Amino acid sequence: MVAIFGDITGQDDYTHPLGPESNFNESMYFNFFDRARKSGGFVRLGNRANEGRAEMTLTLYLPDGSVLFQYDRPMIENNDAMDAGGMRFEVIEPLEKLRTVYEGGAVHLKDPSQMADPRVAFKNNPWKKVKVDLIHEAAGPAYGTTGAGHKVVDPEKEFAKAHYEQHMKVHGTIEVDGEAMQIDGLGLRDHSWGPRYWQAIHSYRWLTINFGPDFGMMVSTVWRDPEHRTQAGVVYRGDKMDQIVGVDIDTQFEENGLFHKSLVAHLKLNTGEQLDVTGKVMGFIPLRNRRDGMTTHVGEGMTEFRCGDAVGYGLSEYLDQVV
Repeated sequence: MVAIFGDITGQDDYTHPLGPESNFNESMYFNFFDRARKSGGFVRLGNRANEGRAEMTLTLYLPDGSVLFQYDRPMIENNDAMDAGGMRFEVIEPLEKLRTVYEGGAVHLKDPSQMADPRVAFKNNPWKKVKVDLIHEAAGPAYGTTGAGHKVVDPEKEFAKAHYEQHMKVHGTIEVDGEAMQIDGLGLRDHSWGPRYWQAIHSYRWLTINFGPDFGMMVSTVWRDPEHRTQAGVVYRGDKMDQIVGVDIDTQFEENGLFHKSLVAHLKLNTGEQLDVTGKVMGFIPLRNRRDGMTTHVGEGMTEFRCGDAVGYGLSEYLDQVV
């Protein structure tokens, strides 16, 4: 399966030398969705070794609309491994097969919107014991860049100079309070390294979509500031991968104007082909990151997507700086 679009190599699936920047971050992220169970989620570890801590996130969307969630900033001393806070990522075969494991607690949110105020949400909802053990195998080629040649001028304004993604097949087990659920689905993984602050950009829209094991999309539009944005992404169909060069997304939000609930994405490919994708959010949780008086909202929506006759699942992630 190994086919690379960009300058990524198998060695990049492991952690990288720790950079000198105080905000150097190396993160791995995996999402997964089982359409038969209408459930899924994502796991993330971000090593900020120069700050002495990692960022660990677990989000599991359950069939009844509730969400299991955990976030922690466990102490770490180096960037040697992705292993912190009860979560661990293993590279079994670079760019082909990886394993994600978590064992610990998670708060059970019947109303996930409560996470808009994490202190209240963690205090007023029950906790459950969770075990996750998943295998992620390549469903498509890896695509991205090591950021070679990119010179960091101001680490405060960096988001992740090295970054690649890959669509995956996912199988394994999720156990909640001793009750096991088998997962057999599809997803996407993301790996980035370099200086990062969540407040370094104005906003973005990130769609990760799997219509089947041989048909997927990643859609990205990023505003560095309100006047300047980049549009990118890929569509893979079998062994063929086309680049997305134009992105326009129309979104419907809840009354608060921040929680997205549906979208229509108009995509233009480098081949001249145009595709329209609709998305309906099936499960949503609002997350946030705060620094120096700034609050960054990250809306995470488990989403059902449609493109023509194809129906798929994935994540719609919306980041906005909240004034």
